Amino acid sequence: MMNYRAFVLTVSDRSFRDERPDSTGPAVEAALEAAGFVIAGRGLVPDEQPQIEAALRAAADEGKAELIVTTGGTGFAPRDVTPEATLCVCERLAPGIPEAMRAASAAITNRAMLSRAQAGIRGGSLIINLPGSPKAARENLEAVLPALPHGLEMLSGRPADCAHTQS
Repeated sequence: MMNYRAFVLTVSDRSFRDERPDSTGPAVEAALEAAGFVIAGRGLVPDEQPQIEAALRAAADEGKAELIVTTGGTGFAPRDVTPEATLCVCERLAPGIPEAMRAASAAITNRAMLSRAQAGIRGGSLIINLPGSPKAARENLEAVLPALPHGLEMLSGRPADCAHTQS
């Protein structure tokens, strides 16, 4: 696997205000590094849609990473707007990713259906929303991590090396 670059964006009012340390971002970074990703950057923004959109655009448009992962802001609370920000910046959606995450989570908790996480593509970057809790973020990421290198390879435009590719 090529060493893809990942950018982790934590969306949290409390962490942004230094009221609570960000434990989810580092947990996601550790899981990505263990899977062979290089952490190319990290960010921390409050639950404000314009700031989330700006951070996602910057990470994608400046070519910081092929994979951009957000943590937080995917629930039902009035300030949970990460999915809306993601939808605003993505050019194409990747609905199978959040579907797979919710399906895997449903085997663990009946609250999985309450996730509003989204995934999509902006330029050469794949953006994926994860929950805000470290445990749920790791579980959701682990559900889709095995498929991500192939998706990123396809997104890059490089020839695929899978068995179903026809000459």
